Amino acid sequence: MKANPWVRPYVLTGGRTRTRQHLFVHTLVSAPDYDVSFAARLLPEARSLYERASGAVESVAELSAHCGVSLGVTRVLLGDLASDDRVLINPETYASPYDPRLLKRVIHGLRDLA
Repeated sequence: MKANPWVRPYVLTGGRTRTRQHLFVHTLVSAPDYDVSFAARLLPEARSLYERASGAVESVAELSAHCGVSLGVTRVLLGDLASDDRVLINPETYASPYDPRLLKRVIHGLRDLA
């Protein structure tokens, strides 16, 4: 599901741009205890992120791309879902986005796409 292009990002986040915890683009997110009735009450953009996270562990960037929600909005909405204990923010595997192990994974992923 793609985000509605007519809805401004600040409307989706209530004007917020930050979350309690910093979510890197490579932070892994999952929703192990998916609740259908809770999902029905969410805005369509948050619902699509929540549903996608219930299917598999994905990074913030993957969720953003697959759901058609901007990265900034994705971070805020995932932060809200995490605050409600609806998604699990997996512990950071990498200390920094510049960690050589992460950069090697990115390079291998790009080679696989080529």
